[in-house]
Amino acid sequence: MLNVTGLLKRLVIGRAKRSEELHETLLPKRLALPIFASDPLSSAAYATREILLVLSLGGLAYLHFTPWIAAAVVILLTVVVPSYRQVVSTYPSGGGSYEVVSTNLGLSAGLVVAASLLVDYVMTVAVSVASGVDNIISAIPELADHRVAMALGFVALLTAMNLRGVRESGRAFAAPTYLFVGGVLIMITTGLFRYLVGDAPVAESAKYGITAEPHEANLTGLALVMLVLRAFSQGCTALTGVEAISNGVPAFRKPKPKNAATTMAVMGAISITMFVGVTTLALVAKAA
Repeated sequence: MLNVTGLLKRLVIGRAKRSEELHETLLPKRLALPIFASDPLSSAAYATREILLVLSLGGLAYLHFTPWIAAAVVILLTVVVPSYRQVVSTYPSGGGSYEVVSTNLGLSAGLVVAASLLVDYVMTVAVSVASGVDNIISAIPELADHRVAMALGFVALLTAMNLRGVRESGRAFAAPTYLFVGGVLIMITTGLFRYLVGDAPVAESAKYGITAEPHEANLTGLALVMLVLRAFSQGCTALTGVEAISNGVPAFRKPKPKNAATTMAVMGAISITMFVGVTTLALVAKAA
């Protein structure tokens, strides 16, 4: 007879798997994508906003740097994604950056990378959940007083889903991820189509004016360079979580390295498409 604790554990995280059953938990590419790529895909959608927010500190005149900074981010993505595809093929055990650094630079350097990844994952959950709750509250303001409880509830839900195993969490995450990607692509396509037919969408912020503070106006020299570099660093949020697939190679179906590399390529293509599309739409809609 199961005690109460054991019963609750089974209800929350499911039955433990036997070793010979572990092959049933391996992921096909269609489920691996929403599990490992949800972070970079979601980041690509708001990276443009981060660039615009930083450039707006200098006033409207500096927003014309947006396409150039976006192009630099895209170039970086086209370098990083193939690099991680090589990592997947060369280090298929799933160590990712930790294994690469430990093998080539030593254990101490590898531990630094591992610690930074742990901090990154914790911050990703915290920031993503907080951002999601803010978006919900913006649509339903009556929930504002329950902000913290909602955030804790989502963290608990995500924890329980992941404890049930990668395959189960993949099924749960697949629909929201694919709906999100589909929604963004439809938005981009609709906006660009309207622009081509002469009915360009106009952003709500298009009617706003941006006035720089006196000490921020007419930035030149080092100050201008620092503003552009900061905008670039903020735009690099589009690369957040790109390394996740290289850490999860053992979770893929065989041939593991090939399937992981294919998923990485698909993730990179979708991320670049979304980032370029959102940036173009922002320029067309005069948000920048």
